[in-house]
Amino acid sequence: MSWLAQKRILVTGGAGFLGRFVVEKLVERGCREIFVPRSKDYNLVNMEAVKRLYHDAKPRIVIHVAAKVGGIGAIGRRPGEFFYENLMMGAQMMEEGRRSGVEKFVAIGTACAYPKEIPLPFKEEDLWNGYPEETNASYALAKKMLLVQVQTYRQQYGFNAIYLIPVNLYGPWDNFAPERSHVIPALIKKCVDAIEVGKNEIVAWGTGKATRECLYVADCAEGIILATEKYNEPEPVNLGSGFEIAIKDLVGLIARLTGYNGSITWDVTKPDGQPRRLLDSSRAKREFGFQAQTSLEEGLTKTIEWYRE
Repeated sequence: MSWLAQKRILVTGGAGFLGRFVVEKLVERGCREIFVPRSKDYNLVNMEAVKRLYHDAKPRIVIHVAAKVGGIGAIGRRPGEFFYENLMMGAQMMEEGRRSGVEKFVAIGTACAYPKEIPLPFKEEDLWNGYPEETNASYALAKKMLLVQVQTYRQQYGFNAIYLIPVNLYGPWDNFAPERSHVIPALIKKCVDAIEVGKNEIVAWGTGKATRECLYVADCAEGIILATEKYNEPEPVNLGSGFEIAIKDLVGLIARLTGYNGSITWDVTKPDGQPRRLLDSSRAKREFGFQAQTSLEEGLTKTIEWYRE
């Protein structure tokens, strides 16, 4: 049984896409005192709500998964909102955690914090070697400030906080709303919806040349729990699958797995986002034994089945 089973654990965003899998992994390890706040009860952008949350939850461990997320379309339309809300949630949760004397704080970053143009695979030491891709920079930089907070709080207060960088996630419970979805749920929805209404064309964004590394959500949750159990260092840690695929090939794979046989049109007036994305996850394997277990085809099949149900 994990030592975490003895602790009161607060999982922000624990009812959301990634958070529910984190909670599931904690339960598997024998954890029984898990507090999952709902946004309607605790608005983490508001410091008074954050203080009330710590008072109510009395956590020893905090896993901060909550974030305002969206695809490059949503972030491009409301960059200020994505910057402010993510910045305030993270900064206030960690500050109040420090004041409350929590034993460990686990901060979840984002792979889009990496600079737009750096060599592949992205290594953690490359994080500050340039500006993020412009279409999601506001979100990326807000999440990147959590790393600054992790490291400065360790330095000044001896606060045990860690920072993890997951790559693009996908899986059941993802957000399939067109306004906010990322690439995989957006493509699954387009293919399945086209089949249902008998449409023989779908439109995909960009040129299809950009590449992405995709990590199945349950694998990411396992990585987060392993790091919570075993990692206590200031350096950030990548969580990836080690596999890169071009968006054009991804569309083809999703079309095949959904059974969509129509045409695919590329809207080149829409942005590609970051040209390529592939993380070096060797530090995660070395430090706490993390390795993705789910192949892309297996993960996509599970996600498509869930969406259809």
